[in-house]
Amino acid sequence: MEKQLYSESTIKQICFKRNDESTRHSPGHPLLDASNLQRGGGDSGVGKSPTLVCTPLLGTTIPHMLNQMRRAKEIGADLVEIRLDCLRSFNPRPDLETLIKQSPLPSIVSYRPIWEGGQYEGDETKRQDALHLAMELGADYVDIELQVADDFNSSIYGKKPDNFKVIVSSYNFHNTPTSEAIGNLIARIQATGADIVKIVTTALDITDCARIFQITVHSQIPTVGIAMGERGLISRLLSPKFGGYLTYGALEVDAISAPGQITVKNMLELYNFRLIRADTKVYGIIGKPVGHSKSPLLFNAAFKSVGLNAVYVHFLVDDVDKFFTTYSSPDFASGCSCTIPHKEVALKCMDEVDPVAKKIGAVNNIVRKPDGKLIAFNTDYIGAITAIEDGLRGLDGAIPVVGSPLVGKLFVVLGAGGAGKSLAYGAAQKGARVIVANRTFERAKELADKVGGKAMTLREVENFHPEEGMVLANTTSVGMKPNIDQTPIPKHALKHYCLVFDAIYTPKDTRLLCEAKQTGAAIVYGTEMLIRQGFEQYKNFTGLPAPEDLFRQLMEKHA
Repeated sequence: MEKQLYSESTIKQICFKRNDESTRHSPGHPLLDASNLQRGGGDSGVGKSPTLVCTPLLGTTIPHMLNQMRRAKEIGADLVEIRLDCLRSFNPRPDLETLIKQSPLPSIVSYRPIWEGGQYEGDETKRQDALHLAMELGADYVDIELQVADDFNSSIYGKKPDNFKVIVSSYNFHNTPTSEAIGNLIARIQATGADIVKIVTTALDITDCARIFQITVHSQIPTVGIAMGERGLISRLLSPKFGGYLTYGALEVDAISAPGQITVKNMLELYNFRLIRADTKVYGIIGKPVGHSKSPLLFNAAFKSVGLNAVYVHFLVDDVDKFFTTYSSPDFASGCSCTIPHKEVALKCMDEVDPVAKKIGAVNNIVRKPDGKLIAFNTDYIGAITAIEDGLRGLDGAIPVVGSPLVGKLFVVLGAGGAGKSLAYGAAQKGARVIVANRTFERAKELADKVGGKAMTLREVENFHPEEGMVLANTTSVGMKPNIDQTPIPKHALKHYCLVFDAIYTPKDTRLLCEAKQTGAAIVYGTEMLIRQGFEQYKNFTGLPAPEDLFRQLMEKHA
């Protein structure tokens, strides 16, 4: 069999636009034929998406697995993977007959040995005999490991039912190999007589997913490609865009079978998985960490509400320049939000920078033009400053003023990173007297000098109260989940502030804001900054006005 080899250089030129040939998997899919739909997932969307969603069943007893099957159908899965190695007790013929015949969904049967990441430690002949039996009893697929696939496929030659398929899988729990190595691996899998190729690697960097996308787009037979780990999340979510045969979603958070796997519920509802196609534009948020971000919730709901063919995902990025160099297509990373710690370094990777963002020295919104060039904006300062202004206007006894209520106010910014720069710049532009406090004085002074303010260390803030009625804005990560018991400034110092803003929004009620409220200060939640800057980002991404009511409803519901 001719080997399909892919050079590393082609990774840099990935277009991520599939031609007609790359959609070859779906039409002939046995589970999409009308005769097979009666076992499918009802109204879950089978037949609408080019990639199937499989839920692994990790039950330890037969009744447990049967219950999981029913729940998998209810939540919208297309098929289930019966993990025989998870069963505490297993009697092959009666148990397989029960599981396969009573499954409301098509089934993949696997019996994963410990040497390939599973739990089975017994006799190899008995293990393969169980998979033979699964085929005879009506399983739709079995999943067999590459190491023993030649023997297994030889043993069933001439015995395979018409609609039965063999998935031959290879797992790499250490890294994602080079394109050439993956190409050779695919050739080895194809040579075994596999009906479906399954390559599972480990993503050490989000750019590793590019090699996974490459194999699913170019493979000549149906292919499953997954990069495990949080950095590999997009390999799961974007399978429909790149022709993946199926992907896996957990039944619930505590039933995850591999690192980086998410629930079927999140896949279908949060990321609108059923709506993703080859021509779907990909947006996302770049950060480290990034999983806490609620931006996908807002943007995916907004895209769906207006019928926009786009998806918004979490991008866990270590190296911003490497990310944009690897993913250079206009329909991939078409627009990105940018959060900690990349707001400043991302500026150096841009082709154009909005003048305001350039002056601030940090960006949080990146748009890729049709010619591939990247232009960056800063919408943080708009979102935060307008929220703080409205908070000041709402104070009891506040005197209506023409212009900004920040004029003349002493405005203390904690942190001199990207968000700190945005707040300091925005407050100065509104006429406030800015104080920048940072862990290192040198960084605080550098920012303070740029905005005409003064600098100090975070320790000095505790005893800094030259006047009453100051405004405090925290842009540090102190108090962010999971460290919710921390605060950047002690409670007794908060009594000198009339308003306290915290850029953190996970949790919404940080310790800082709770204690500020107790001292009588007005508070402004980080969610307000998120929502308002999101309005601007949505407009930059799409050219459309943001659905403001929808954003607010979602944030209220998921606070």
